[in-house]
Amino acid sequence: MIYLDNENVTKVDPAVLEAMKERYTKNFGVPGGEFGHAVEEEASNAIWEAREVVARKINAEPDEIIFTSGVTESNNLAIKGSVFYFSRRKGKAKIVTSEIERKCILNSFKYLSELGHEAVFVGVDGDGQINMEELEKAAKNSFLVSIHHANHEIGVLQDLKAIGEIANDAGSLFHVDATHSFLKEKIDVEKYGIDMMTMSGHVIHAPLGSGALFIRDGVKLEPLFHGDAREFGYRAGHPNMPAIAGFAKAVELMKEEHIQKMKRMQQYLIKNLLSIEDSRLNGSMKRVCNNVNVSFKGVEGEAILMMANQKGLIIRTGSACYSPELKPSYVILAIGGSMEDANSSTRITISRMNTMEEMEKAYEILKDVIERLREFSPLYRRKK
Repeated sequence: MIYLDNENVTKVDPAVLEAMKERYTKNFGVPGGEFGHAVEEEASNAIWEAREVVARKINAEPDEIIFTSGVTESNNLAIKGSVFYFSRRKGKAKIVTSEIERKCILNSFKYLSELGHEAVFVGVDGDGQINMEELEKAAKNSFLVSIHHANHEIGVLQDLKAIGEIANDAGSLFHVDATHSFLKEKIDVEKYGIDMMTMSGHVIHAPLGSGALFIRDGVKLEPLFHGDAREFGYRAGHPNMPAIAGFAKAVELMKEEHIQKMKRMQQYLIKNLLSIEDSRLNGSMKRVCNNVNVSFKGVEGEAILMMANQKGLIIRTGSACYSPELKPSYVILAIGGSMEDANSSTRITISRMNTMEEMEKAYEILKDVIERLREFSPLYRRKK
């Protein structure tokens, strides 16, 4: 099997699994209060060391890192937590995001709008870049600007420095969903003026249910869970020490050579897949190192996925039939793609564990699949 759906979930690295096993069987304690017994003290030291590992990667302080269950929780806590804190003291908030964010951000904004807050959804251009003029206008008098770094579908990277300057000039908090760029791109929260940033373990060879949220010192949030005062009062309940250990280990393992390896495999796939007639790259080439998203005219995405799967290739599609809501990719539509482009879009996401030989085989499989499906497609034959 060739697995190329690594922005859905990655295989856990064996070294990560070993770090987690220790937390299940040997050092199985959880942090206590200010003082605790030996097992609690060991766990307190371990979780602080994990914070240091994550903080170093983004130029933050360890006490600005809290551990969560991953992207959905981190995004909900950053957005709802900050708005709830603001609204209890100052009333309704104006909040700004883009129309191509992941669902947990879009739906959080929709939920807050139902509570009376003003939610603004900024458009994007054909390359998948945020419309900066529209964002600058929307950011005026706003409380929060929440934008992704690398898009979850097309991988296009946003200009964090420019967006951070817009948010800062407007006096807004700046939240970044860095789920798909963390470790793959250099992110400096100081340089970019980031106030909160989401990170998730499920796409960096850490376990499902692991992640973190950077919260700049001085930023205030209402917790979503109520109980004890763990994670600096932001997340009640026992911390998941095995998941935290696994997340920190995965952060340590990622090297620059892995990024360059993924870039070479990405460039190979883009070049060869675009050599297939009537293919289209969705989004600009300014994208994260492991994402390829291509539409193939005349074929449905779910047919590509199923036939590729039969040949041992695992990929993802933006087709309506593959969506739980039975809707085509809203990201492809937002960047100007047609319904056909959205329904035929194919997302391929690479990890550091993949090989160039797998890329070569993946291209051969996809080329054969597209050719065969087009032979069966009366729509494609009519267009020809």
